[in-house]
Amino acid sequence: MAPPMSAGAFLDALRSEGVTVVEVGDWREHNRNHKGPWGPVHGVMIHHSVTDGTEDTVRICYDGRPGLPGPLCHGVITKDGTVHLVGHGRANHAGLGDDDVLRAVIAEKALPPVNEANTDGNRHFYGFECENLGDGADPWPEAQLEAIEKVAAAVCRRHGWSERSVIGHAEWQPGKVDPRGFTMGWLRERVRDRLK
Repeated sequence: MAPPMSAGAFLDALRSEGVTVVEVGDWREHNRNHKGPWGPVHGVMIHHSVTDGTEDTVRICYDGRPGLPGPLCHGVITKDGTVHLVGHGRANHAGLGDDDVLRAVIAEKALPPVNEANTDGNRHFYGFECENLGDGADPWPEAQLEAIEKVAAAVCRRHGWSERSVIGHAEWQPGKVDPRGFTMGWLRERVRDRLK
C-alpha cells in the first residue's frame, strides 16, 4: 500500500528522471478529491488523448469536457516530450476497471485479460494523457516516447515499483484501446531497462 506522493515529491521525481515539466495553473490543488479518496496508489496508467495540438490537449485535460470534469489526468505528455502537470489528487482518467487487473498490478505479476469494470481506478493510479489522435496512424515522436518512459520510470522509482506497475487504459477497462500505436509490453521493457 502506497500513499500518493505529495505534489512537491511528484514534481521532484519527474525532474530527477530528466523530464521537462510545465506547471499549469493551480495543478497542485486541482483534483476531484471531493468525489472520493485518492490512494492507496498502485501504478501508472498511460492513455492517448484523442486530441491534436498542445494547447487544446492541455486545456481539455485541465478543464475536462462535457460530462467529464477535469482534471482528466495528472500530466499531459505532448509531442515534443514536455510533461504539462494539470492535476494532483483524484483525476477523471481511469474510470471503472477490472479488480483482477488491480490485484496483478499490486502483486507485480502478468496482467490477466480485462473483462470487468467493477473497481475505481481513479483512486489507485497516476494517469498520463499522451497527445495523440489514437487512430493508429498519428505518429509517436521519439521525444514523446522517451518522456512517457521517463515519467513511468520516475513514479515507479519513487515508489519502489517495477515496470509491471505500468499499464495502459486498454489493460484496465473493457472496450478501451489506448494507448494505440505502441504496445505496453514494449513500453514496460523500456521502463524496466531504465530502472536498472
